[in-house]
Amino acid sequence: MNIRGRNKVTPEFNMSSMTDIVFLLLVFFMLASTLVTTSAIDIILPKASGKTENKRSVSVSIKKDLTYYIDQKRVGVASLERQLVDALSSQDQPTIVLRAEESVPVENVVKVMDIANRNKFKVILAVRPN
Repeated sequence: MNIRGRNKVTPEFNMSSMTDIVFLLLVFFMLASTLVTTSAIDIILPKASGKTENKRSVSVSIKKDLTYYIDQKRVGVASLERQLVDALSSQDQPTIVLRAEESVPVENVVKVMDIANRNKFKVILAVRPN
């Protein structure tokens, strides 16, 4: 006499649904990673409204004739880094507000950004509102 029931539970696990989920996740992340721009420059742009975090920041202006100003005081290119370090040495979060006219070549703007990067200064690029 056979006492065992007819419904037999098999202890096997079906992997087909798991592979479908993994495949969908793989496709999603491949598509999402192509939408990310990796060549972006990390610059904090000022907002039109809102509060700024820093109470005090140093302004660096570059005019069309490639003259540099630190807080309306004219400085030479050779002494720009030294004077920025002196002006920002007492701050906890040193910040430079970079103001460059439209016709200033990019090399001159990058020069100031490079000085800020070497000395771990935060850079805010000033723009005019539309």
